[in-house]
Amino acid sequence: MTTKLFGTKGWTPERIGSLNGKTYVITGANSGAGFEASRILLSKGSKVVMMNRNPVKSAAAIEQLKQDLGDHIDVRFVQMDLAELSSVRQAADELLGSTPVIDALICNGAIAQVTKQEITIDGFESQLGVNHFGHFLLCGLLFDRIEASQGRIVVVGSNAYKMGLKRIKFEDLNFSSKYTAWDSYAQSKLAQMMFAYELQRRVDVAGKQVEVQVCHPGASRTNLLMDTASTFNKMLWSVLSRVIAQSAEKGAWPEVMCATEDNLQPATLYGPTKRADTVGPVGACKLDHVALDTEMAAKLWSLSEQKTALNWAL
Repeated sequence: MTTKLFGTKGWTPERIGSLNGKTYVITGANSGAGFEASRILLSKGSKVVMMNRNPVKSAAAIEQLKQDLGDHIDVRFVQMDLAELSSVRQAADELLGSTPVIDALICNGAIAQVTKQEITIDGFESQLGVNHFGHFLLCGLLFDRIEASQGRIVVVGSNAYKMGLKRIKFEDLNFSSKYTAWDSYAQSKLAQMMFAYELQRRVDVAGKQVEVQVCHPGASRTNLLMDTASTFNKMLWSVLSRVIAQSAEKGAWPEVMCATEDNLQPATLYGPTKRADTVGPVGACKLDHVALDTEMAAKLWSLSEQKTALNWAL
């Protein structure tokens, strides 16, 4: 499919034309793939709004981008902690008050491999809370503004969605009975992707003008594990990433593609297509049927509305 879509080299940022007048909102953009996505989009003339938790790191990221691309770039920061629904609501209010156009929301922020069970202030297992519930609420709050520009929502998933239990553990969402860092992370990424495909379906039925795309970064050299994983896993990844992983910049290509490329397909997963979809040319990847389970997705949607107190009329 990569060859048919973009040739043997796959998708690259060379395909992007001018993005002057476009505005992209990216969560978790002060480092890693989110930072590199910001760099690419800004280099093409767009505006970028970073939604990050840490003001100090965000200021440093913006300063670095200005050093690299010039002081003329239009990049700013809205503070948001995806682990706190009240913070997501406050950040969405601030963003809507200051950003008249949103051409794409890129749900890039994530945490992974949290060693011991942690519960957010809202009562969620931390990875499910940050990766899924926080983004679900943000997407719902920004949806009308995105539709006004016939824009896009891009959900950055992970190959972990098809691992772990390969289902949403509705009877024990927080894995209180038997917590493992891997199973809980896999569930959170499956939830994100199920939500995205369900959103696609609901948008189509409602006749709304929003495009929803799903991608994954493959194995990329980012700091995703550095704040949360066990010491062993950090050390292991530090060694393995030098051998099997690609750069954070290439890890950003799928999300940038999903935010800018025309004629992408629904119910598709985009990302690296070599070595079990961990590296290589960016194109369409094989999608495990579990991500398209409509019954489980509908149940997850209803639960997500309940847990986030969001009445999303779709």
